[in-house]
Amino acid sequence: MTKIEFLFHLQGASFQALKFAENYVKTELKTNFKYNVIFAESTNDTNYEEFDIYEEDCGKMKLDLIDSEVVDLLYRKGKIPIWIDINVLKSSRESTTFNLLCAGRYSDNKEKFYYNHNGSRPFGVKSPKLPMGYEEGTKFKL
Repeated sequence: MTKIEFLFHLQGASFQALKFAENYVKTELKTNFKYNVIFAESTNDTNYEEFDIYEEDCGKMKLDLIDSEVVDLLYRKGKIPIWIDINVLKSSRESTTFNLLCAGRYSDNKEKFYYNHNGSRPFGVKSPKLPMGYEEGTKFKL
């Protein structure tokens, strides 16, 4: 995957996540996007020798990034995380912020990406964090 393809998938997943979140939230969501990148625990299990693993990233976060900064951060040696969960976190008058929870395993093999079935590889759209006592069909404020 090239950097431009990765940016294309990030932007597409962002719009999908925004539209999905609109089913749950009352808050108006803006199309000026910001991102928080959260690096999940990576593993040094020998079964994962086919992946690049950046143990130094484990548990770190990068906040308030724009899409090109996300691409520059996550695109490494032609490889990207094999899964990235995206969900709306908050919205302000100027922008909507997404959380990107990223796998610690990087690959350039598209067959290794999660979420291949929906064409958004490697992105998996998730709902916004639901409040305690959430009742299906009711909308809430972020």
